[in-house]
Amino acid sequence: MTIKAQARIIDYEVVKGSGEPEAPAESELEQMHEKLARPEQLAGRTYKVKTPLSEHALYVTINDLVLNADTPHETRRPFEMFINSKNMDHFQWIVALTRIVSAVFRKGGDCTFLVEELRSVFDPKGGYFKPGGRFMPSLVAEIGEIIERHLTGLGMMNAEPDPHLQAWLDAKREQLDPAGAPDQEASDSGFPAGAQLCDRCHTVARVVLDGCLTCLNCGDSKCG
Repeated sequence: MTIKAQARIIDYEVVKGSGEPEAPAESELEQMHEKLARPEQLAGRTYKVKTPLSEHALYVTINDLVLNADTPHETRRPFEMFINSKNMDHFQWIVALTRIVSAVFRKGGDCTFLVEELRSVFDPKGGYFKPGGRFMPSLVAEIGEIIERHLTGLGMMNAEPDPHLQAWLDAKREQLDPAGAPDQEASDSGFPAGAQLCDRCHTVARVVLDGCLTCLNCGDSKCG
């Protein structure tokens, strides 16, 4: 069918069948990259780290950048990290660490690998125990745990335990109830007294179950 234009055509658009605007393509969304300019103001969180290794606490600050603000695709991503303390003994490596971590944040993509890398660092002088029986192999490892907490809060990492594993651990803990096993008294950490340190989650929660060393915190077992 031919339609005669009654006026000069100055613009046009293609109308889709639904008549609704299409969602922006992935390439059109604002993504994190190293050339992204830093805004004048960023929101973030500061975490206090107090260890028996130093008289003074460390304060770890991670600032976030909001991408695609005021749209359905709005997301928060870590942009930079700072560490402050009165203790200047570790000043050089702290500055180096914060710059490297911040550079990885701004690079974009998956930055969750930082958590495992930092948590795998062991202090040759030995680590320390946190309240609750959690062992930290080094100060760097605790910084890695803080990054994990922050990324979990942003939805970049999953903090929910496997429901099947959690049900299995709960059943095993019931087997070690002091009422049923008088020799297994609970410690201050909530795990049986005499439990061993787990190499996987660094928690004093490894006990002998069914003739095999099993961690009651993460489920790691020497029997597989």
